[in-house]
Amino acid sequence: MNSVRPPETVRAYLDQLQRALKGAPAGLISDALTDCEEHLNNEIAQNPDKDERAVLASVIDTYGTPEEIAEEYRAMEATISGPFPKSEEPSHRGGGFFSVVSDPRTYGALLYMLLSLATGIFYFTWTVVGISLTAGLSILIIGIPVALLFIASVRVISHVEGRIVEGLLGVRMPRRLPTQASDESILTRIKDAILDIRTWSSMFYLLLMLPLGVLYFVLAIVGLAFSLGLAAGSLFSLVTDHVVIHFDDVPFMDHLVHTAPGLLLLAVVGVLLFFVVLHIAKGIGWLHGKIAEVLLVRL
Repeated sequence: MNSVRPPETVRAYLDQLQRALKGAPAGLISDALTDCEEHLNNEIAQNPDKDERAVLASVIDTYGTPEEIAEEYRAMEATISGPFPKSEEPSHRGGGFFSVVSDPRTYGALLYMLLSLATGIFYFTWTVVGISLTAGLSILIIGIPVALLFIASVRVISHVEGRIVEGLLGVRMPRRLPTQASDESILTRIKDAILDIRTWSSMFYLLLMLPLGVLYFVLAIVGLAFSLGLAAGSLFSLVTDHVVIHFDDVPFMDHLVHTAPGLLLLAVVGVLLFFVVLHIAKGIGWLHGKIAEVLLVRL
């Protein structure tokens, strides 16, 4: 027999649903809470002659208990195919050092690192300009709609970034924007947005993406260029007997590039470095997915 007391308010229903979904991806929990909150509020709005407790009692009979809804969401999530195999966690586990080359997460993370410079510049610029305009116009009446538009844009951009993170890094992110009550006043919406920790964490994430984007881009470009350049240059010199790699400041290394064994050794080192770069990219993808999950997912 179910000993859990039936929820009598929307907040209590959502709290029970969140507890029932404990252990599920944060993005799934966020979508489930958003869907249920919207459904419950619509039911209450359609029955103005009943109190919230009576409406919820009726909804539970037809819609389901929080535990039943949680099981439905888990089952539905298991049937949806994502960009990466569900059986594989985005971690460092695998079949060995060289297996990283066959892992699709590796290339998704590498592409994300290459794109992060452009997205980081855009996010940082938009956020700084938006904060500056909002603060500068706060003493004028026009500052209210500007603040609302900026906050709304931050939520939309954060949602788009979440879709990019899920598509390239394989981390389950929210697929729905959080709903807002249509009958709330403008001042209430601004107050709720200011008090919402996710508003500030999302802004922090957008600002953080500039230094992270620069770091990711440099690591990807330098790592790929050096490893592939070393391997390709050594093989080219070995085949054509025309040295294209020079280490003028390191006499020992410079001597290696003029010998066949040395060139072969450098080619092997270049290939190994390439695999190291792939492992670094996969690790950065896993780490950044966790950062995005913490700062962007609204529960």
